[in-house]
Amino acid sequence: MNFRFGLVGALLCMHASISGAQTIKNLDGRTLPAATIDSRVETLMRANDVKGLAVALIRDGRVVYLHAFGVRNAKGDPLTLDTVMYGASQTKATFAWMVMQLVDEGKIDLDRSIADYLPKPLPDYPKYADLKDDPRWRKLTFRILLDHTAGFANFSWAEPDGKLRFHGDPGARFGYSGEGFQLAQFVLENGLGLDVGREMQRRIFDRFAMSRTSMTWRQDLSADDVDHFLANGEVKGHNRRRKPGAAGSMDTTVRDWSLFLAGVVNGDGLSARAKAEMIHLQIPIDSVAQFPTLSTATTDEYKGIRLGYGVGWGVFDTPYGHAFFKEGRDDGTVNYALCVQPRKACILLLSNSDRAEGIYKALVEELMGNVRFPWRWEGYIPYDLPAPSAAGK
Repeated sequence: MNFRFGLVGALLCMHASISGAQTIKNLDGRTLPAATIDSRVETLMRANDVKGLAVALIRDGRVVYLHAFGVRNAKGDPLTLDTVMYGASQTKATFAWMVMQLVDEGKIDLDRSIADYLPKPLPDYPKYADLKDDPRWRKLTFRILLDHTAGFANFSWAEPDGKLRFHGDPGARFGYSGEGFQLAQFVLENGLGLDVGREMQRRIFDRFAMSRTSMTWRQDLSADDVDHFLANGEVKGHNRRRKPGAAGSMDTTVRDWSLFLAGVVNGDGLSARAKAEMIHLQIPIDSVAQFPTLSTATTDEYKGIRLGYGVGWGVFDTPYGHAFFKEGRDDGTVNYALCVQPRKACILLLSNSDRAEGIYKALVEELMGNVRFPWRWEGYIPYDLPAPSAAGK
């Protein structure tokens, strides 16, 4: 790492950090001084050339540590606690919270067919005409769409012919699909007449004082947003999205989304029943890896931690109790959130650098404890993990 980056890191220790405690206790009982956390994060970032990283820690339902490290853009401007970063698929978890509030209000039922909400059959809409000869669309429910068992590819544009199709029966098996979330948004907008962007703003961003979070780009955010550093060395500017998308249009900051995450772990804004349903295991996962989404390869490796999916959040069991998590990925974006519910303890990592995924295993284990999180399934292969030998391949 060059001198300029090291100097920026030193400056950030002075003006981009908030710690509610001089020391933070991990789930395994270890106590870490805030300065030690700062130093360890910086060491890992230098080791794998991670350009920018924002970290939040929650203990007992309170944000006790916030720190922004490194740079936000190619000019070398420092990343701050209020730098706008791409939320990517963490949008899905945020959207799922809003859906559960609609469930609380009796506006939707998780297990009712989407056909009951739409004024005409789904294939009669041009966007979903590809499903006209497959009646399985009527089996789709909000639960199925949000626990990734719709049977769709991640997105229809990823199909060889660009057409939407079922690869399995709805509800049968986990297969990560942003397409399912987009369809859930479509039903809310066309069946219930809701404006998802406005509902997210009113129900979540306003509620949790997330002043620099939005489902669509706002010009007032442009003074402090990120560039994205790709693994191949390319730098891309921030994609300023103009349409709200439940699968991943949200921009946010570490300060803002840590407030939301604390709200989730505390159960703010949802009934106890809705909160429990959201992070309850809905479908067990036996796939070798989360991506590619349509792989049929299976494993028993994660049965011991009961890896699965809830409504919009991944779930598994830790030695310290039930956990829920959500990743967010795009070119030059690597985000991760994990909460251990009984302890109300969470970690939030937001990065504008592809290379950050190589240090997330170390960060989670050092800043939370040995929670046995499924790092290999999530694709967080440590940068210093020895490559397999030719004989072992």
